[in-house]
Amino acid sequence: MDFEDQIDYIYEAETNHISVAVTPIYSDDDSEPAEHQYAWVYFIKIENNSNSTVQLMNRHWKIVDANGVVQEVTGPGVVGEQPVLEPGDVFEYDSLTSLPTPSGFMSGYYEMVDEDGEAVRVVIPNFSLDQEGMVVSLN
Repeated sequence: MDFEDQIDYIYEAETNHISVAVTPIYSDDDSEPAEHQYAWVYFIKIENNSNSTVQLMNRHWKIVDANGVVQEVTGPGVVGEQPVLEPGDVFEYDSLTSLPTPSGFMSGYYEMVDEDGEAVRVVIPNFSLDQEGMVVSLN
């Protein structure tokens, strides 16, 4: 799926010439506030601006709700894939997360390996998860 023309990425970070951009969108359809279930779809774009081919091997997420409860999620690849990005390539995907509170944030990193077998840790920018209509106060 090509999100490039549809999504304005609002959180961005670059590590070793690999950029990661994120936009979270509150999902009314997947949320049940009366049941303390709030959900967001987040769109991610990974762009390889380096001179090396890299492969995304693992992901590591830190998800924090408004009560300060931390959930860590690790695993191979993203959305069932371990994409290979040649110089100039872009990989886009979307996923879903939920919290028991109407706000929180996510951060993390991707573990990649370059064509020489060297490990590359790529930062995923911190991004805020806020229910639509909430007044956002970044700390």
